[in-house]
Amino acid sequence: MLLAIADDPDTRLRDVAQIVGITERAAQRIVADLVETSYVVRERVGRRNRYRINREAKMRHEAQLGKEIGPLLDLFATEG
Repeated sequence: MLLAIADDPDTRLRDVAQIVGITERAAQRIVADLVETSYVVRERVGRRNRYRINREAKMRHEAQLGKEIGPLLDLFATEG
């Protein structure tokens, strides 16, 4: 989810769901959780949402505890 959003902040959740291979409803729940935990910032632009990754957000898993997600996303970023 984070990679799809980072690749295109204007993407629709329907498209993200298709990219990830989950239902649109599941994508909505995941993004809502990411927004709630401050990994993603949702901004309303007209009738659509724009998503921005909070690159300074710290990972929560014990193995990566305290490391920012920005550098991880950079490893997987598509060039273009």
